Amino acid sequence: MKHDISLNVNGEIYNISVESDTLLLDAIRNHLNLTGTKDGCRAGECGACTVIMDGKPVNSCMVLAVEAEGSVITTIEGLNNGEELHPIQKAFVEEGAVQCGFCTPGMVMSAKGLLDKNPSPNTKDIRKAIRGNVCRCTGYKKIEKAILHAAEMINEDKKLD
Repeated sequence: MKHDISLNVNGEIYNISVESDTLLLDAIRNHLNLTGTKDGCRAGECGACTVIMDGKPVNSCMVLAVEAEGSVITTIEGLNNGEELHPIQKAFVEEGAVQCGFCTPGMVMSAKGLLDKNPSPNTKDIRKAIRGNVCRCTGYKKIEKAILHAAEMINEDKKLD
């Protein structure tokens, strides 16, 4: 059975028609053509599909699209400001925390969820925040360092405001 729903994604309202069992992941990728959110395990184990939903990181493969109606969703595409990368994205590049790039959008979104809640995390906080994200390329040291660096950049920007 099809459902007509409205999704608020990256500040835009999208009206789409989905089956009852359509995952938010598939709605984002296939209906909205936002392919930065990656399709990894479809079991909530890898974190590649992480988005921010109502201020919290969630695995979009574990949420039905119809359940997301009325929520505010941010994907990796919604972080940058035009051509300017978000400080978290900049930090990942600067610290070499990207290798193949498959896990990067989910890692960045998990980091965003953490830094929105805790602007000055320690390594233990970071490890807890990204524990649901799997990276097979970098290990996690560069990712942890990138998130610490992003926190510094964000906090410095706040001081300048």
